[in-house]
Amino acid sequence: MKTRFFTLEEARATLPQIKTLMGQVQTARREILRLRPEALPVIEKAALNGGNRLMGELAVHAMRLEQGVKDILALGVTLKDIDAGLVDFIGVRNGREIYLCWRYGEDEIGFWHELNAGIAGRRPLDEFIR
Repeated sequence: MKTRFFTLEEARATLPQIKTLMGQVQTARREILRLRPEALPVIEKAALNGGNRLMGELAVHAMRLEQGVKDILALGVTLKDIDAGLVDFIGVRNGREIYLCWRYGEDEIGFWHELNAGIAGRRPLDEFIR
């Protein structure tokens, strides 16, 4: 897939879609984690008898999570960490590629970091972000 560059304005305009999709991903993730303690015995049992209600429920949540991830990626956004709900938009600062960084639960895109810095290197947005 071709890299998509976002201006800060474009990233902010895309954020409502990302928030909705990430909400779906996080809901599916929570349900998978809720069901997971029982998953192994259920998988083993389902393999022997052809199915199980819990496995069906787990599969539905797994498909929702997968679809949410695919939809986020289709927008040209980089999904860094599903557990943290962390996404990056490739942007430009002072002529260099950077990431505009957003985490699930944050109201707005308020941070950026170098491509190799990760979330630990997040810095507040400044006037050099185009």
